Amino acid sequence: QVQLVESGGGSVQGGGSLRLACTASGYTLSSYCLGWFRQAPGKEREGVAGINSLGDTRYSDSVKGRFTISKDNAKNTLYLQMNSLKPEDTAKYYCAASRGCSGWYRLLSRSFDYWGQGTQVTVSS
Repeated sequence: QVQLVESGGGSVQGGGSLRLACTASGYTLSSYCLGWFRQAPGKEREGVAGINSLGDTRYSDSVKGRFTISKDNAKNTLYLQMNSLKPEDTAKYYCAASRGCSGWYRLLSRSFDYWGQGTQVTVSS
């Protein structure tokens, strides 16, 4: 059974940094396409970053240059380094995995099969 567990969320002032982690169990992370999504209250879930099995990455325009997605295959863990955080980054962040990798680079929720429970990130001004 595939399980994803996020950690690393919290509260930070604007301009600060956080690193989220997503640990996988039940499968080998390296063979999947992976992504980070976020959802703020009253808004749709938004894809912010993705990475495929080759290490190619993709970012939404809203986080490009500030966020970095990476993975450690030995630890079976996905990361999201978030720098220069803004109040508009406040949301619940989810990691996700795609078996077939079809359309992973579009960062659409429907392209991903497995989801974690999410971790809250709150950025104050």
